[in-house]
Amino acid sequence: MTWIALAAAAALAGTAALIAWLRRRYVVIDVDGPSMQPTLHEGDRVLVRRRPLGHVRAGDIVVVKKAARHRAARRPGIAALARPRVSGRLSRHRWVIKRAAGVPGDPVSAAMAATVSVAADVTVPDGRLLVLGDNPDRSLDSRHYGYLSGDGVLGVVVRRLEPRGKEPVHHRAAGRRVSRPSRGIRGR
Repeated sequence: MTWIALAAAAALAGTAALIAWLRRRYVVIDVDGPSMQPTLHEGDRVLVRRRPLGHVRAGDIVVVKKAARHRAARRPGIAALARPRVSGRLSRHRWVIKRAAGVPGDPVSAAMAATVSVAADVTVPDGRLLVLGDNPDRSLDSRHYGYLSGDGVLGVVVRRLEPRGKEPVHHRAAGRRVSRPSRGIRGR
């Protein structure tokens, strides 16, 4: 083999290793639903870094497995919404995107405890997470099913991405660029 063929093979192997490394650490999610408005809108795409619960901080936007009780929880105005979806190879109907309101060791204030129906003046238990949607009137979250298991954390949103293959449009309310509705994680 010539040195050019060896260099090409090394470059190809390096590129394949980089792609594999990126796929293990990051996933792109399409937001599908109103629960994170005004922060995220339907059609927004976000880059999620795969992280365990120990790397989640209160205030982070996280992608988590929905609670087993999620299907049973209902509120007026959101019962008719479609189930959560995620694009790509991740299993559909299992994930939601929410804001971490409390991580293990965080104190649960009396106001938060009343909102999410957990004991007041305690801390979030080890291995558990409190999550809330930014749009409380259109969100199924810890207010409905309490603590989530930290084992269900897929990762933390690190940035919003440009829409995929669609002409960006301006969101009427905020003047932000978003894509037309597409499939993805429903923010319920």
